[in-house]
Amino acid sequence: MSVLVTGGAGYIGSHVVHRLRAAGRAPVVIDSLVTGHRDAVPGDVPFLHADVADRGRVGEFIERHRVRAVLHFAALSQVGESLAAPRRYFQGNTVASLSLLESVLDAGVPTFVLSSTAAVYGSPEHTPIPETHPTRPISPYGETKLSIERCLAAYHQAYGLRYAALRYFNAAGAEASAGLGERHDPESHLIPLVLRVALGTRPDVTVYGDDYDTPDGTCVRDYIHVCDLADAHVAALDHLERGGSSGAFNLGTGRGYSVREVILAARRVTGHAIPVVHGPRRPGDAPILVACPRLAEESFGFRARRSGLDDIVRDAWDFHRASAARDQGPR
Repeated sequence: MSVLVTGGAGYIGSHVVHRLRAAGRAPVVIDSLVTGHRDAVPGDVPFLHADVADRGRVGEFIERHRVRAVLHFAALSQVGESLAAPRRYFQGNTVASLSLLESVLDAGVPTFVLSSTAAVYGSPEHTPIPETHPTRPISPYGETKLSIERCLAAYHQAYGLRYAALRYFNAAGAEASAGLGERHDPESHLIPLVLRVALGTRPDVTVYGDDYDTPDGTCVRDYIHVCDLADAHVAALDHLERGGSSGAFNLGTGRGYSVREVILAARRVTGHAIPVVHGPRRPGDAPILVACPRLAEESFGFRARRSGLDDIVRDAWDFHRASAARDQGPR
C-alpha cells in the first residue's frame, strides 16, 4: 500500500517523502512542478507530473499504486499574491483540492492529511493560539485553506473520511544532508532571504514594518523546523490509521521570534553583518502568530525537537551554502 504525497517535489512535501521512506512507508508523488523541483524526489519514487485537478490521471495513479492515504501539499501559498490574484488562489487551492477529494473518495482512500496554515486564524485575539480560536482569515490564501478544512469536516461526517488538517505556523530550516531545503522562485520567506545576504547574492534584507505592537516593533512568528513538520505528518498519519480522532491540529513550538531576532540569529550563525533596510507593512501580515501546540502532543505525541532558532538557521545555512557551491561548480 502506498502513501500519495501531492506537491511532493516542493519544500515541505519533499521532506515528508524523505521521512516516509525512513519510516518504512512507500510514498508516491504527484506534482505539477510549477513551483516544485523534480530532483527533490528520489528517482525510485513513483512520480506523476500532473495537476491534482486532473481527475483522470490522478484517479488512475491512485488505483495503480493502491494508495491508502493522501498527504496534500500541492497549493499556492503566498499571502500577498493571494490578495492581488484571489481568483488564482481559489481555483488553484480550493477547486483543485475538491477535485482531488473526488478522486480520493471514488477510490475509497480512507485517510487524508491536509497541509493547512495558521493564516486561517487571521489577526489573533490572543496568543498562543489554540485550535479553538476563532477562524477569521484576512487573506484569500487563508480563506482557501479554511474552505478545504470545512470540506474535510463535512466529508468526515458524511463519508467517514479520516482527516487531519495540520495548521503550520512558519516552516523553516532544511535537511541539508539529503540536499533538501527552500528553493522558492521568487523567494519571499525571511530566513532564506537573510541567508542570501550572507552569501552575497543580495545587498540587504528588507524589514516590512517596524511599528507593530510587539516587543521590538517587528512581526513575531513561531518558527518550526521543516524536519519536525515532516515527523508530525508521519505521526498524524499513524494516529489516523490507528483510529485516532480527526480534526485540526496546530504545528508549532509555542515560542515566537521577531524579524529582528531572526536577523540577529543569522548574524551569529553566519558571521556576516547582514545589512537591513526598512519598508512599509505588507498587506495581510498579522503582528503575532504563535501556536499553542498542546493538542498535537496530546493526540499523536508530536513535539518539535529541532526547532531552536539557531538550529533552524544553521541547517538552512548549510543547505544554502552547499547549493551555492554546486551552482558555482569547479573552478
